[in-house]
Amino acid sequence: MSDFVFLLRSSEPDFQEAMGTPERAQKSLQAWLAWIAELETAGQLKSPGLPLERAGKWVRGKQQEVTDSPLAEAKDMVIGFIVISARDLDEAVSIAQGCPIVRGGGAVEIRPVLPAPA
Repeated sequence: MSDFVFLLRSSEPDFQEAMGTPERAQKSLQAWLAWIAELETAGQLKSPGLPLERAGKWVRGKQQEVTDSPLAEAKDMVIGFIVISARDLDEAVSIAQGCPIVRGGGAVEIRPVLPAPA
């Protein structure tokens, strides 16, 4: 088994659609908890990760330029992550297809985790 990080992405309109009212937020939370429980039962959940604030800062380049994040031109932003275990990238993709964020119009970026150097 290999580990994969799922970077959970959503646009602001899709986020508001899912979380904009207490009722929608509760429905979204229930879908997430059910999906996480399925992964845990299947032995595929390595870490439930954490949700992320939608704003922050970026430091980049040799000049250490600091800018606000997310950038205004970004169509979507990383709003959270989880870590799963899967046989290979194809199985990780299959797992991601069941993610509630995808059903709500968002996206999952799937990144294999490299083994730590010995």
